[in-house]
Amino acid sequence: MTGYLLDTNVVSDLVRNPQGTVAQRIRKVGETKVCTSIIVASELRYGAEEEGGRSGSRHNSKWCWGALQVLPFDSPADVTYGRVRAQLERVGKPIGGNDPAHRCSCSYAWLYPG
Repeated sequence: MTGYLLDTNVVSDLVRNPQGTVAQRIRKVGETKVCTSIIVASELRYGAEEEGGRSGSRHNSKWCWGALQVLPFDSPADVTYGRVRAQLERVGKPIGGNDPAHRCSCSYAWLYPG
């Protein structure tokens, strides 16, 4: 399957603005062409718990998780993750623990770059 992997910022925007730019773009490309990773889902669920539902994100995200495919973090992503993170640390460019995991979990293009 070729499609679009949504990162944390994009899914967060989708939850906050269900009729916004991201939702419009998803409708344009088709819901079956977009997904996110288990890492993104975990980060957003953590954020919703931390907020304690103050902004409504826990409530608003329920529809999102029912509609959005969440890809697992399976092998060989773990091997690639370990290699990439170690290489970056060796050259003095460590990055957050989840950043390389996002990149290694699957080979999808970004729907909403930067």
